[in-house]
Amino acid sequence: MVKENMKSIKIKAHNLNVHYGEKQALFDVSMYMEEKQVTALIGPSGCGKSTFIRCLNRMNDVIDICKVQGKIEIDGNDIYAPDMQVEQLRERVGMVFQKPNPFPKSIFENVAYGPRIHGIAEHKSDLEEIVVNSLKKAALFDEVKDRLNDAGTGLSGGQQQRLCIARAISVNPDIILMDEPCSALDPIATARIEELMGELKTEYTIIIVTHSMQQAARVSSRTGFFHLGKLVEVDKTETIFSNPSDQRTQDYITGRFG
Repeated sequence: MVKENMKSIKIKAHNLNVHYGEKQALFDVSMYMEEKQVTALIGPSGCGKSTFIRCLNRMNDVIDICKVQGKIEIDGNDIYAPDMQVEQLRERVGMVFQKPNPFPKSIFENVAYGPRIHGIAEHKSDLEEIVVNSLKKAALFDEVKDRLNDAGTGLSGGQQQRLCIARAISVNPDIILMDEPCSALDPIATARIEELMGELKTEYTIIIVTHSMQQAARVSSRTGFFHLGKLVEVDKTETIFSNPSDQRTQDYITGRFG
């Protein structure tokens, strides 16, 4: 049990400031995320949660007017260092978006796409093994094993989101970012994704942005509360929800604003 409590730090953000043109979206955000744990980010719309996780795989790089200052380290390596290979970074840091976005390809090809372009599978049998294992880890294989050549877009919303999770893990990432992965899903599909997060954290470090405080309380071990671009506080999830140190957190979780 002692070992369980000694989680190592996987990601550290130091004094992160993000601007979109003249508008500042994040102000001096510093926090760490533990390895093989779920960290939840909560807060009202437009408070900087999604901006923050998009810094973790440099997705903000594709926005011309976005300027990121500060430092983010993964396993002690500065991901904004000049010699950082961004493609390799994004291979290590997978992302699942708010709306399921399967490619207009077969279920098999959705999962095989990443390993194929990254040259991970040498032979067809290797590729098949990766696809099957990824679908199993995403708790989808049993539902689709007889129709792997059918279009991924023909699946239900919850299945599509699990397909996107399978696609993210097919390239063997260390970290999975989830930006409100359940907001477009019904309660049953949401429960399945939450259960899946519990299974995946044995292998992956997971950071989830969620509007649902109940979801944060159910799935995460640590929670950060963002407000107006600032990280107000971050602590063990049970502490944030039962005994927060900042009045703004208390007001948000009791529904006084947000």
